[in-house]
Amino acid sequence: MSRASYPGIKAEVLRRIRDGEWKPGAAIPAETDLATEFGCARATMNRALRELAEAGILDRRRKAGTRVSRFPVRKATLEIPLTRLEIEGQGLTYAHRVLKCRQIAAPPGITQRMNPDGTARLLHLFCLHLADRLPYAFEDRWINLDAAPGILDADLTTISANEWLVQNVPISDGDIAFMAEPAGRDTAAAFGIAEGTALFVVERHTRISRLPVTLVRLSYAPGYRMVTSI
Repeated sequence: MSRASYPGIKAEVLRRIRDGEWKPGAAIPAETDLATEFGCARATMNRALRELAEAGILDRRRKAGTRVSRFPVRKATLEIPLTRLEIEGQGLTYAHRVLKCRQIAAPPGITQRMNPDGTARLLHLFCLHLADRLPYAFEDRWINLDAAPGILDADLTTISANEWLVQNVPISDGDIAFMAEPAGRDTAAAFGIAEGTALFVVERHTRISRLPVTLVRLSYAPGYRMVTSI
């Protein structure tokens, strides 16, 4: 491999994890061997691996070497909640329906955040999460297939995109926003409510390094109450 830049090193390490070359729990080559392979100083490789460990992607232990974290997303500073577990945690029965799933060109606002250079392939999904057969959350999700190519082979009727991504894509960073918004046409139809009804909405944008992974908006049914702990 030709001499790699620092961002390139992190991106390549994440790619190997994402593509399954380095599997969860598996040891990766020694830092000195990687520095030789990438044609970089050992200090540069150390910095890249240290930052990935701080993000929860790698598990570094003295005298034990470096391994891919068994649950990288759960250890990351950005924790991705599973809607299924949230519902089951309330003693309710979880189910979900895929209402739409297709590869399409994104509108400008989505393109700016998910495909700024115009090269990404995007998958668009509408899903409805149910609690005891009642609508719980409406999911409007865009997925960058370059970051999660395996999702095209997944049966998203048996495992939600939310859960598949948590299990298979090692998120390194992202951002989240909370807001109140009026229900749009698709959301209102899914919930069986009037358009314009005020809903609690969570928007989450996640990445692997600088590579966008997914942009999702979760609109919750009227009466939803978010509970967290400190």
